[in-house]
Amino acid sequence: MKHKDLVLTFVFLFFACGSLFAAVEVKDPGESAGQVGDFSLAGFGDKGKKAWDLAGKSANIFTDVVKLQKVVGNDYALTDTINLTADNGDFNKKSGLVHLQDNVVITTASGAKMTTDTLDWDRKQQIVKTLDRVNLAKQDMNLSGQGAQGKTELKQIKLEKDVRLDIQTLDKQVNKKEKIVITCDGPLDVDYEKNIAIFNNNVKVEKPDMTIYSDKMEVFFTPKEQPAQPKTPAPGMAALSSSVDRIVASGNVRIVRGENTSFSQQAIYTAADKKITLTGKPQIIIYQTENANAAFGN
Repeated sequence: MKHKDLVLTFVFLFFACGSLFAAVEVKDPGESAGQVGDFSLAGFGDKGKKAWDLAGKSANIFTDVVKLQKVVGNDYALTDTINLTADNGDFNKKSGLVHLQDNVVITTASGAKMTTDTLDWDRKQQIVKTLDRVNLAKQDMNLSGQGAQGKTELKQIKLEKDVRLDIQTLDKQVNKKEKIVITCDGPLDVDYEKNIAIFNNNVKVEKPDMTIYSDKMEVFFTPKEQPAQPKTPAPGMAALSSSVDRIVASGNVRIVRGENTSFSQQAIYTAADKKITLTGKPQIIIYQTENANAAFGN
């Protein structure tokens, strides 16, 4: 097929993709009949509004799969505009699935950023997933783990194993930030709209004044306060604050504070008063009797 025929074929190529229709345009054909200089693909909603787009600096075009380099994708159909970039990628013309590889970055308009080595983007289901290690950053929070799946907006995400969450949270009693590190074997489920993160298996919380161990831990965050009349909505992860409201640990709970250790089946830590409530036949070992109240966070 001649270059001219190749270009015309793709300029007028339309194919159904769910309720969207996608238009493909290529520019500056290269020396090979299967290679072009620029490649762009866009999907539009029922009212003609652009829902997503995908572009690459160069592409190798095969029967079912389009090979891309310097990939840039955007999803406009969500409440939070999503941008995806990668050094390389594959677009499957039949399924509409996008595979991104090498220096993959997802950013949201609300300020979230996720990085990984590979990523599969399902535009129809609005799902992204990877088997590789991911790093997710947002303001004073940094989350990492091996293997992830979640909504494209990053409102809900699940990390499979080797999870670590670093938080710079505000201690309102002294008006000073303190660092909290939470690790677990996984999985971890995060729902940013509900302001909750659920850690599973071999959970460990390290605070400056104590360490908490448990089988499972639910961390509730204080919803971020929004201005009375915000100029624009703050969707997605913007609803999540880095301030911890309370921590609910359950299953083989062990709390170490200085030389004092307590055991229970459940422990509830409230950040406002720094108190811990133990339930389920609690046992307390105190080595310094003058600091007995310290085991309870008083």
